[in-house]
Amino acid sequence: MPLGLLALAIGAFGIGLTEFVIMGLLPEVAADFAVTEAAAGWLISGYALSVVVGALLLTAATTRLPRKTVLLSLIVLFIVGNALTALAGNYNVAMIGRIIAALCHGAFFGIGSVVAASLVAPAKKAGAIAIMFTGLTAANVLGVPFGTFIGQQFGWRATFWAISAIGVLAFIGIAVLVPVLRQSGEQISLRSELGAFRSGQVWLSLSVTILAYGGMFGAFTYIAYTLTEVSGFASSAVPWLLVLFGAGLVIGNWLGGRMADRSIDGTLIFFIVALIVVLALFGLFAGSQPATIIALFLMGGFGFGTVPGLQSRIMIYAGQAPTLASGANIGAFNVGNALGAWTGGLGIAAGLGYTSPIWIGAVITASALVVMVIAAITAKRAGIPASPAVAVDDSAVAVH
Repeated sequence: MPLGLLALAIGAFGIGLTEFVIMGLLPEVAADFAVTEAAAGWLISGYALSVVVGALLLTAATTRLPRKTVLLSLIVLFIVGNALTALAGNYNVAMIGRIIAALCHGAFFGIGSVVAASLVAPAKKAGAIAIMFTGLTAANVLGVPFGTFIGQQFGWRATFWAISAIGVLAFIGIAVLVPVLRQSGEQISLRSELGAFRSGQVWLSLSVTILAYGGMFGAFTYIAYTLTEVSGFASSAVPWLLVLFGAGLVIGNWLGGRMADRSIDGTLIFFIVALIVVLALFGLFAGSQPATIIALFLMGGFGFGTVPGLQSRIMIYAGQAPTLASGANIGAFNVGNALGAWTGGLGIAAGLGYTSPIWIGAVITASALVVMVIAAITAKRAGIPASPAVAVDDSAVAVH
């Protein structure tokens, strides 16, 4: 295994940790800045919306630049943003730090995937990309609980200093271990890439991504409050409960990928329906600790079980121009993240209680099911159902 893949995985770990760890630290952040729970949740929404900007604009702007140079520049942006968040003396500065850190997110995964594929033989490209993305998986399974634990023991700022240190390690690793890659002579045509958005199925797929992911994160954003204020867990138990969610997403992501190989649309409908059921039951039985434990695992499993199918579907319907469409799908995931955080915060601010984000998430997910069924039916009637066979090459990599 090329050691450069390890450096890319460390970068993916840090970025994944930046995005998700704050969900376990919202009570501490809100108390420190003396803001409401909803306002603290906007730190998640602001990050997610900035990912959308970075995924599209930075990827397009750096297409013709040396990839190693771009990766190192993105990591610098990541370090600066997290250090600024850790140093923030007020809420507004923390938000600026989150926005700066988020700008690198989509472009790093998109360009990093291409670099990872370039480090190995053609037959091993998908495996190389998978190695890089183990960093993102590890961030959810191990990093988020451990980061939450650090924040609870030493203050939430300590977590962001630790993330900044991970960024420094990733920078050194990429600088030393990733070779300077020769650029392909073929230049990407922005006009042809934009042509993918003439497909109605591309827009339907993006809508499903936003709504399905938004529904899950509507529930998950404020999970620390649900666990402590409704389920009755001690705050010290939150990091370990998040391990269950992480374990669920790993299994769901793996199972969703295997099922999508047989039927993308059928798999997506199955997982979305299952997620609606889990969210509804979680909302009803959040006061029960055993039920909450089960719901956390299943929410992660069914929520992330949609990711492989959503990634594959948009690449298929983008045809010969999947690069920008894939970037748009990264943005769509994060628009959903922002939507979930915002609407869940509205429910809490309206006095509907800490289970309201779960119910709001269930409603959003139900709307995703409606759009997904429409997409599947219209594709079948047009005689263009999604084929699960998706090639992975240097110019078309689905990432999240």
